[in-house]
Amino acid sequence: QVQLVESGGGLVQAGGSLRLSCAASGDPFRTYTMGWFRQAPGKEREFVARISHDGSDTYYADSVKGRFTISRDNAKVTVTLQMNRLKPEDTAVYYCAAGSTWYRLQYATDYWGQGTQVTVSS
Repeated sequence: QVQLVESGGGLVQAGGSLRLSCAASGDPFRTYTMGWFRQAPGKEREFVARISHDGSDTYYADSVKGRFTISRDNAKVTVTLQMNRLKPEDTAVYYCAAGSTWYRLQYATDYWGQGTQVTVSS
């Protein structure tokens, strides 16, 4: 069982930065692919980024590539999403997620956090 708790959301002006953190509990964390998704009002939840269990492999949605960076610290059992050059279209509730494989993360996610709001003003 993995429990995920996000923090770090807030209000920022366009061009600014925010850092989201996800604190995980549960033994499977270190073997799980971790990722971030987001859901804007009136839209479906969409994939943002993922990182392999050992941090050696990352993958990003085209919309955030070059602006967002995902990282993890297995010793501290945390996953971080550094978001730079934020745009109004990045406004959404951001969710931390875990999957036993990258495929399960993206298509049959095993665990979700409760979400944290990110609002980017123009």
